[in-house]
Amino acid sequence: MLSSSVSSLSSSRYQSSHIAKAYRQAAQLFLTRRLPEALSTIEPIITPPSQDTINGNGLENGDLSAFAPIASASRGTRVKVWSFYLTFLNSVVELGAEEGKHAFGSTRWKELVSKCRDGSIWEDVVRNGYAGAEGDVDAEVVVNLATLLLTHSPSQRLNQQRLETYLSASANPTYDVSSHMQSPSYLQRRPSQHNNGTSTPRDLNTRLKVLELYTLHVLPRNEEWDYAREFISMSEVLDDERKEAFLLALHSLKEEKEEAEVREAKLRQQQQEQMEQRRKESEARRLEQSRAEDERRKREEENRRQPRGSDEVFRKSNARLPPSTSSRASQGRNRKVSPPPSLYHRASSLFASMQALVASTAHSMTANPVALFRTLLFLLAFSLAFGRRDLRERIMRVLRNAWEKVRRTVGMGVKVSYI
Repeated sequence: MLSSSVSSLSSSRYQSSHIAKAYRQAAQLFLTRRLPEALSTIEPIITPPSQDTINGNGLENGDLSAFAPIASASRGTRVKVWSFYLTFLNSVVELGAEEGKHAFGSTRWKELVSKCRDGSIWEDVVRNGYAGAEGDVDAEVVVNLATLLLTHSPSQRLNQQRLETYLSASANPTYDVSSHMQSPSYLQRRPSQHNNGTSTPRDLNTRLKVLELYTLHVLPRNEEWDYAREFISMSEVLDDERKEAFLLALHSLKEEKEEAEVREAKLRQQQQEQMEQRRKESEARRLEQSRAEDERRKREEENRRQPRGSDEVFRKSNARLPPSTSSRASQGRNRKVSPPPSLYHRASSLFASMQALVASTAHSMTANPVALFRTLLFLLAFSLAFGRRDLRERIMRVLRNAWEKVRRTVGMGVKVSYI
């Protein structure tokens, strides 16, 4: 028995030295941001041996050697190692998908992140580090576990369940003597729990921290305000002063949450009103554009359907006139005042008009041969009539009489003007 005790003590010292060395190396790698190397260093001491190793060494379930090496370490070492591992997982989640997959690979990174989001890390800690005894988990580790799940788990139901199980188990410990008869070292290292984990000021502060997380963070996240108030009022760990402080903090948290909900509702309403206003403005602009487009199409349709008016006739007539005449006509149509033309311009305009008249007459005769034939017949008849002497004399007499009348009229006008 003495030889076995000495051998067990030597093995325990070697194991503690190995755990401390691995912890220091992992912490150094973590500080230098070599996260994959830090994980590979810390994992062997928080992972139980494989089933083949357990069967080969003849280990039993009650023997601590069947659990992770950290399960047989001292309380201080357990707290350091598990606190480091939980901090490490928090950093892995905060890496983000791109950097995390680059550092650990897609499958490994998702596995580590899921431990924090679905809460399975709590079961790993209890099973591998505390031989499955929920009430034996160190209070500092419980605080870190609850904080990790509060930060990264979308639902706090599992966190609430685990905290309630821990609080119940630590307040009312149960000892299964038959299952621990073969593991005296494990029974020896179990903390004393008859005082609800409040035997020292440090234990009391840690217990208060657990209660604070449970009543002021986890339960409010699950909308368990009334139950949180009742739990604080019925707690045996909290004195009257602390109960009042917890209840006041809970009331403040509820008010802040209600005010935040009111602000969010107002903000949503404002956003909806702004969206509705923008929608109405957009609809009004669309209707205005549609109306303008319809009016434009109607004007174009009316312009296509209406008969040719005076403007078209004017443009057509100007096309036959010389450029100067067309220009003057266009200027007259536009009601533009121009200076009086000079004698040269008048003569030019006269000759241009005569030229246009001759051209127009020639064009008309060319386009209408019947009119030309009629004109020739009229000229021929006039020549034949004028060729007869009696007709010629009659015409001359008529002209002389007309001229005499004109001369008399002019003379009388002169006399009247003189008088």
